[in-house]
Amino acid sequence: MHEQFTKQEKRELRREEREKEGRGQKTKIFMRRLAMWSFVVFVVGGTIFGMAQLANSPSLKQPALLLDAVSATDWMKGGKEAKIILVEYSDFQCPACAAYYPFVKQLTQDFGDKLQIVYRHFPLRQIHKNADASAYAAEAAGRQGKFWEMHDMIFDNQSEWANKYSVEETFVNYATALGLDIEKFKSDIDSKEVKDKVENDYLSGIRSNVNATPTFFLNGKKILNPRSYDEFKTIINQAGDSASNN
Repeated sequence: MHEQFTKQEKRELRREEREKEGRGQKTKIFMRRLAMWSFVVFVVGGTIFGMAQLANSPSLKQPALLLDAVSATDWMKGGKEAKIILVEYSDFQCPACAAYYPFVKQLTQDFGDKLQIVYRHFPLRQIHKNADASAYAAEAAGRQGKFWEMHDMIFDNQSEWANKYSVEETFVNYATALGLDIEKFKSDIDSKEVKDKVENDYLSGIRSNVNATPTFFLNGKKILNPRSYDEFKTIINQAGDSASNN
């Protein structure tokens, strides 16, 4: 079609096409830069907002205290009248909780009736797909008087069930090994009462600013997780000395 134009017209046409292409490139560059700066403004704005929210969050303004006192609905072992009370918020699928589990078990043996240990559920269901199911299994066993036995079995075998797609059969096998009524166990796992108990424990942790597992409260005050059993034992002894002096 260009053969119908003069040489001058062809040159003008090519010049206009180049200018049009140039304007198109500039528009693309401008839009890319606009998108980039919009993203930067969004990120910076979000960061500032997040920092403001964090600064105003209850966890930074409130002391790390246990807000829900130990009650008859809690799972307890050790001395009922003990002056030292250790409350643990835990997730059965949490590897760190499994690592601390032998420490807590040894504390029970070493301190006997001088220490009361309380277990509360804090399932990190966003990252642990079987956290709720394992908590329900322990609660269901507890309704037949075997909470701590199931607690130990679940932690002892965490690697066996943690990443399974379906864990019902595994927990039924544990219940069978513990001599539980299996039909009742299965019914209790799906019961509203069991699910409410786990959720109530979780919400009590939220009220006390629990945001990780395991989290320990010793005589109502949150403690940093000890780095060894000996350190844990020392902290418990110090709490006992303090309680004796008061």
